[in-house]
Amino acid sequence: MDISKVLIALGLFLVIVGFATRFLRRYPWLYSWFGSLPGDIRYEGEGTFIFAPLVSMLLLSAVVSLIVFLVRKMMGA
Repeated sequence: MDISKVLIALGLFLVIVGFATRFLRRYPWLYSWFGSLPGDIRYEGEGTFIFAPLVSMLLLSAVVSLIVFLVRKMMGA
């Protein structure tokens, strides 16, 4: 694989993440559900905090997988 294609893809990914971060700061209600779904683990003890958003990550993974599947299907790959 050509290194220039990898660098371009990485740059596009960083731009998309940057825009998403800026957009999400303006609308916190879009991500307020993350970590508060049933099945997400949150433990606060004396001097200890453990946070494992298991169900939220499964849901996010399913949505991203669906988007990638649809994009690949539309591209004809």
